[in-house]
Amino acid sequence: MRNGSSGLSLRRRGRRVSDRRSVRMKVRKLQRLVPGGRGLQPDRLFLQTADYILHLRLQLKVLQALSKLYKP
Repeated sequence: MRNGSSGLSLRRRGRRVSDRRSVRMKVRKLQRLVPGGRGLQPDRLFLQTADYILHLRLQLKVLQALSKLYKP
């Protein structure tokens, strides 16, 4: 029984390491996508990302309004 639980524990630990690595890779990708994101800690990066998304939404609304104004 002990060998079985030890193997399970090792698999869980391996999965956690793999999950952490996956999260780190995703954070690095996000840092490259978000202006000013490089070098930010994840908590600040997520706040910067939220601000960037709001900024992009605003740009979209402005461009949609302008396109309606200048439609032939």
